Amino acid sequence: MNVIQKSEKSLVGKYDTFEIKEHPHHHRLYMIEMTTEALAAFLAENEAVNVQQLEYVPYMRLILAERLQKTLGEPFVKAVRGILHDRTSGGFTIGMQGQTVNDQDYVKFSTALTHLIGGVNFDAMSGTYYARFTVSDTDNSDSYLRQAYRLFTLHTDGTFVDEPTDWLLMMKFAEANAAGGESRLLHLDDWEDLDKFSKHPLAACRIEYKAPSSKNVSQTVYNQTFYEQNGKPCICFIDQFAYPATLEQAVYLKEMSDSMENSDATVALPLPVGDLVMINNRFWLHGRAAFEKNPNLHRELLRQRGYFAKV
Repeated sequence: MNVIQKSEKSLVGKYDTFEIKEHPHHHRLYMIEMTTEALAAFLAENEAVNVQQLEYVPYMRLILAERLQKTLGEPFVKAVRGILHDRTSGGFTIGMQGQTVNDQDYVKFSTALTHLIGGVNFDAMSGTYYARFTVSDTDNSDSYLRQAYRLFTLHTDGTFVDEPTDWLLMMKFAEANAAGGESRLLHLDDWEDLDKFSKHPLAACRIEYKAPSSKNVSQTVYNQTFYEQNGKPCICFIDQFAYPATLEQAVYLKEMSDSMENSDATVALPLPVGDLVMINNRFWLHGRAAFEKNPNLHRELLRQRGYFAKV
């Protein structure tokens, strides 16, 4: 794998309320750790806020963001925004550091963080601005999202909705009796076959995308597989919901997906309970390894996704 270093303007370092480190499991990701005092102060200030209030009163989500900004400071806001926009990185992990196991705290912290980044898309699957879903031994769903023993192939979010999906957040709420099931990540610039597929004659062909019934989205959209942003190739793809119109399109998408799945640059990322990973959805693909069979398997995740603030 051709390892590309992060920007010379690396953000690694200690700040008053947090520290940014190189991530131990991926050369492009950062790992952010808040000071114990700062995280405790944020949780204490928002103890009276409940999740129903966040769902029913949209401006409370921004109030949480403003409080997180006050607690951690402007350098934190600039750092997380800068990381997500930085093509050489575009992602980080951060978490509760064992200070709480309360799922309401998880929702509140992730909500505050995403609303510092920009706007959060409505999640039709859940009927609100975030989705919580479980993975267990048995499932009858119509997609790979909850099917534990299948490889959840690499993809980007937002392929079947007509709205921008610039970033994605995934947070682990709970886990028991789980072996395998790691998050799998691929940064486009590490992929050996990027030029082959992004410069292919079918790369700019508009592919039809339709969601299954569980997503509660009835519209049909047409997206290019590759498009350019800031002079660099970006991608929009998920194998489950693509409806290619020709044999040639189908072969192109299948060969592209196989290449990404077999790439040496596709990395399995461990994510402890209470931690989240946030990535730029334009040039990172994500998926999930299959779990090992266990009748008592349980994992619960939270997802938020949205668009960058125009600042």
